[in-house]
Amino acid sequence: MRAFVTGATGWIGSAVVDELLTAGHQVVGLARSDAAERTLAAKGATALRGDLDDLSALRRGATEADAVLHLANKHDWSDPAESDRAERAAVTALGDALTGSDRPFLVASALSRLVEGRPATEADVSPAVGPDSNRGGSENLALDYAAKGVRSVVVRFAPSVHGRGDWGFVNFLTEAARKQGVSGHVGDGSAAWSAVHRTDAARLMRLGIEQAPAGSRLHAVAEEAVSTKEIAEAIGRSLGLPVVPVRPEDAAAHFGFVGGFFASTMTATSDLTRQLLSWKPAGPTLVEDIDAGAYTT
Repeated sequence: MRAFVTGATGWIGSAVVDELLTAGHQVVGLARSDAAERTLAAKGATALRGDLDDLSALRRGATEADAVLHLANKHDWSDPAESDRAERAAVTALGDALTGSDRPFLVASALSRLVEGRPATEADVSPAVGPDSNRGGSENLALDYAAKGVRSVVVRFAPSVHGRGDWGFVNFLTEAARKQGVSGHVGDGSAAWSAVHRTDAARLMRLGIEQAPAGSRLHAVAEEAVSTKEIAEAIGRSLGLPVVPVRPEDAAAHFGFVGGFFASTMTATSDLTRQLLSWKPAGPTLVEDIDAGAYTT
């Protein structure tokens, strides 16, 4: 299968490219720089030059592929409206190019704040609809293409997709601990996050293009709930710093933008995903990764 991957040299995307190549698929990765092109070539993948705003490149990549995996996102925390706009435009371009083809179209999404009061399940419908909603409503937009002859599938990632080299939420928490001289958790630390190792997430993406039916929502979740106190304690151990509670009203000042997320419970199950694809996470846990130095070396 010839797979077109956006975000192919990113944190999750690079692992997805490795997984696809190992499984015998051909990979074309969207590359916005010479360095990205060289990285893909070194792995045995082909580069298609362009970026998330180059809609003609996105359409070309999708048209020439047997499967599309969309993982790129601007993640501009200073201008989320621009990130949302670009995400919706990209999903529209890719989906339009695949319309009527019955080819798989996997779109990365997030579990953050999907539901309140319980772990989210694959049956939960995202409340984000329309261009002015979170991520530009890209999850529901992608699934709409299932009625247009596209095998569209959404993969919702746990708040922590962890491992050595991670630049996401746990990395920001670790940097905050270094800056503050203490490893903090918000309040009593009872808020919790789901987590998955990035190699397990990558394998799920491959299984998704190979097996998942149109309209599926998949959960890249290996651990349903890791308390934020456990995360803070692991970071404290790894840095040799004391662990302290941080008042909710001080979270933004202490942690930066990630403070709001760290104060929130963002959990989900993955029972339906595991049954559908026979997916069995095998990577280390989040705490094991932190204890092994994944965020300090």
